[in-house]
Amino acid sequence: MVYAVEKRDEAVDLINKNAIRFHLDNIKTVSGSAPQVLEELPAPTHVFVGGSSGNIKEIIRTVIRKNPHAVIAATAVSLEAISELTTCVNDMKFEFHVTAVNVSRDRKAGEYHIMSAQNPIYIFCIRACKAADSFCEALF
Repeated sequence: MVYAVEKRDEAVDLINKNAIRFHLDNIKTVSGSAPQVLEELPAPTHVFVGGSSGNIKEIIRTVIRKNPHAVIAATAVSLEAISELTTCVNDMKFEFHVTAVNVSRDRKAGEYHIMSAQNPIYIFCIRACKAADSFCEALF
């Protein structure tokens, strides 16, 4: 079962529409903010944090308290979020790796198309326990 936690109503609607569109019966949308709503959910095995609203440390602590073997993937695009995630996992002495993904999109320049770089996305793969599953094996 996949639980999608989302605090914005329009995003909850979009998740639900996409689940129907792609015939996904294993997605349950939970309206609210993490880490508060995580308390009501079953212990996770894998967690993806796409935005933490400044609560990344509390989210990670809640996940690991519920399941010390959980694997967490978290993204960051701002320097502040990268710093916050790095500090958090270092302070908690967790094993982690970071992958930067760079995307470029084409744009017309006269008769030509040139690629314009977008902001890089940093993907943190975090494991509190070395015995955690191989979700991020390719990154380790």
